[in-house]
Amino acid sequence: MIVRLMGEGQFRIDDGLREGLNQLDDQAAKAVEQGDEEGLHRLLGLMAQNVRDHGERMPDGDLSASDLIIPPEDLSLEEARELFSGEGLIPDLPVV
Repeated sequence: MIVRLMGEGQFRIDDGLREGLNQLDDQAAKAVEQGDEEGLHRLLGLMAQNVRDHGERMPDGDLSASDLIIPPEDLSLEEARELFSGEGLIPDLPVV
């Protein structure tokens, strides 16, 4: 699975990391609903750090499509409300 960290690049991650990212995504959606911008920033930072820690950075010239996109941790609540859909930032992908 390929994850894009906006402003940083793409990382290849193991599919097993998706569940943890989905849990953080659900918490981030709740933070947006509650107007908790500090909580949102913390959760986006955790998501990005998990990808950095457990993923393999892909070359900048690689044009592979991203399966997931994680916005920067300084995303405002207004921007987050525009990005979040009913599923959160990370769509519920079918398990393969």
